[in-house]
Amino acid sequence: MGIFTERQEALVKSSWEELKQNILHHSIRFFTLIVEIAPATKNMFSFLKDYDEIPQNNTKLQFHTVKVFEMTYESAVQLRKKGVVITDVTLQYLSSIHVPKGVTDAHFEVIKEALLKTIKEAMEDEWSEELGNAWEIAYDELAAAIKKAMRDAPSLA
Repeated sequence: MGIFTERQEALVKSSWEELKQNILHHSIRFFTLIVEIAPATKNMFSFLKDYDEIPQNNTKLQFHTVKVFEMTYESAVQLRKKGVVITDVTLQYLSSIHVPKGVTDAHFEVIKEALLKTIKEAMEDEWSEELGNAWEIAYDELAAAIKKAMRDAPSLA
């Protein structure tokens, strides 16, 4: 990875501030996109599997969306300083959730696609290729750290 610039960090920061203003709407859109892209993923989320449609007022769905966006945002902020740093406890927790559910690299790509589409739709006229690239780099670095922790996790078998 090249150097994550101050401008890229600023783009992620300002767009995250804007996204937070209507996070419930963006949460529903994010998970709608995930299920549209990869319908089988619906059953991987405890807060979705019992619903035919994406629930409109589900705090777990909203919390999960905020965590994905927030961790990607934090990844962007860290990239310029020292690279993505996630505590071992957080990585162990994420591994303990993702590994048993059978999360694969392909699932991370689905999440990235949904994340970028959600941001593009939310930002409308403020969307740019540069903004998308900044979020994509931050997400890829975060995903790489989580995937490494998943590979390094002790087998549950």
